[in-house]
Amino acid sequence: MSSSVKEMLAAANAAVPKITPAEARDMIAKGNVLVVDVRDAPEVEKSGKVAGAVHVSRGMLEFRADPDSPYHDKNFAKDNTVILYCASGGRSALSGKTLKDLGYENVYNVGAFKDWAESGGAVES
Repeated sequence: MSSSVKEMLAAANAAVPKITPAEARDMIAKGNVLVVDVRDAPEVEKSGKVAGAVHVSRGMLEFRADPDSPYHDKNFAKDNTVILYCASGGRSALSGKTLKDLGYENVYNVGAFKDWAESGGAVES
């Protein structure tokens, strides 16, 4: 069964709710939230990241999120709410679908880092 990127993105967007930066800030303020930047390292170095976010490139997400992986990142807990973002929203949507497939339930896509920063969201280097 073959699939195209367009079909994969459609499935990811159907599985992972898209939220606004304002909704993300409200969720973060309530606590028990992990914010994940899935961009590549040079992108993060150039623009910074959401304050408090964990950087895990898209290619390493499964390894960091799976508790049985030797590369597991203890920041990932299935009872946390997870908010993902990237440069435009595509990688974060696919990442959200991946986390859902790994058993994470409360997963959201805030989309583009630029939208976060332009909306007044806190950024750190």
